[in-house]
Amino acid sequence: MNTEAPGTLPPGTDPSGTIPSGTGAPGAEPPGIVPSGTRTTGTVRPRSAVSDPTAPGSAGSGPVAGGPTVSGPTASGPATARRALPSWPAPASGDESVHRELFRLNRTPLDSRLLARVEEIERDWILPLVRSMEAAGAPVADRAGWQRLLAGLLARERAGNPAGEYLAEQASRREFTLVVREFALDGLTEAQNFFPAVPRLPIKAQMAVMRVLIDEFGCGNLQQAHSQLYRLLLAELGLPQEPEHFLDTTGDETFQFLNVFYWLTQRAPHVEYFLGALAYLEASIPDAFTHQARACERLGIRHGRYYTEHLHIDTFHMREMQLAIKEYEAAYGLDPTRLWTGARLLSRLIGGAFDAAVARARESAGGVAA
Repeated sequence: MNTEAPGTLPPGTDPSGTIPSGTGAPGAEPPGIVPSGTRTTGTVRPRSAVSDPTAPGSAGSGPVAGGPTVSGPTASGPATARRALPSWPAPASGDESVHRELFRLNRTPLDSRLLARVEEIERDWILPLVRSMEAAGAPVADRAGWQRLLAGLLARERAGNPAGEYLAEQASRREFTLVVREFALDGLTEAQNFFPAVPRLPIKAQMAVMRVLIDEFGCGNLQQAHSQLYRLLLAELGLPQEPEHFLDTTGDETFQFLNVFYWLTQRAPHVEYFLGALAYLEASIPDAFTHQARACERLGIRHGRYYTEHLHIDTFHMREMQLAIKEYEAAYGLDPTRLWTGARLLSRLIGGAFDAAVARARESAGGVAA
């Protein structure tokens, strides 16, 4: 076990670093697994056309026509096809949830028209949610008070999670696969949406956050990058490994969790919301991912390192985030109430996404929802 101080990268250390429902109404059976090699469009495919992830031969073969692609010039010499650049296909119809639409827009270069649409969705969704949480909570006096509140929240979550316990001890391989699929867009784009917060921080706080981000990307080593570890897990479970394949199989609860960091880092009026949210995330993962790690061990899944790596590295990330907050306070002053709002906001969105994912996985497999 690495005993180096947080933020250091000792020789031989495997550096690393995050979370959690179908597209239908609560309680509806989630769509099945998209076959490997299938390219989805923005239109939701009929459930009958999607394969069972546990059925033999369900990996699929040829690609299906998808969204627009962009191709480059052909290389000189022997005729060789240049691989099209990845794209986020626009929906073929207007039948799309605003949370999925917002995720697509957040991954798209924004002109003034698209940015106005992003702000419209966030104005109706995240801003009222933040205001209601602030109105429901008492002001936090200081940073020490914030740390006590965070410790209490983590203790309550650690005390028991029926969905997590079911996943760890009882879920079938199919159910576990459905949960892994649900969070593929998170695992495959992990920490990419954190970078816009860096220039909003003082230099010493930037360094602490960057030490977290460097770990998330494996210190430049592809085999240690968290998104690569998730790709290995997806491949073992017979799932595709590129984000665009999961647009049609990810639920609104998970899209909300994914979208909130784009707001926190780019458009939230105060960066303390982001600091509180990420501090909560890094502190909660070592306990939360024990459920997935136990499930991998029980089910004989070989590529569970995505989870076990987080159990190790996020204990250091937790300290780095507390240091970032301390440095922010020293440079700019601090509103600890905003830290607490960010933590509660993320706790609510992650918890809702995870519980919904496990419930739908159980229903899809013919079990009883948690």
